[in-house]
Amino acid sequence: MGMSEAIRSVLQQYVGFTGRARRSEYWWWTLAVVLATIIVSVVEVTLGLFGLSTILSLAIFLPGLAVSVRRLHDTGRSGWWLLVVLVPLIGFLIILFFAIQDSQPGTNDYGPNPKGA
Repeated sequence: MGMSEAIRSVLQQYVGFTGRARRSEYWWWTLAVVLATIIVSVVEVTLGLFGLSTILSLAIFLPGLAVSVRRLHDTGRSGWWLLVVLVPLIGFLIILFFAIQDSQPGTNDYGPNPKGA
């Protein structure tokens, strides 16, 4: 899955908290968000159009949350594991570890393997 496919997939499932998301979908989305944030920040500073980053944050919050939950589902974990990020530093590292892991083979409680294997 390439970047454009991943972005399209995440935006099509804007608030889809069911199912599973492959690593490529999650990480391409994350890269796109980082790049968009950098671009919006540069535009804000250059043109003095403050508030664009707030609009971007609001626009990507739900799809980012949904793809994160689906990524956890892909590793066989409940989306409630995202709450662990509320634990400073350690929570972020735990979620990072989960996001890096490969898909759980076969069908799990959250649906069939998106890899098709």
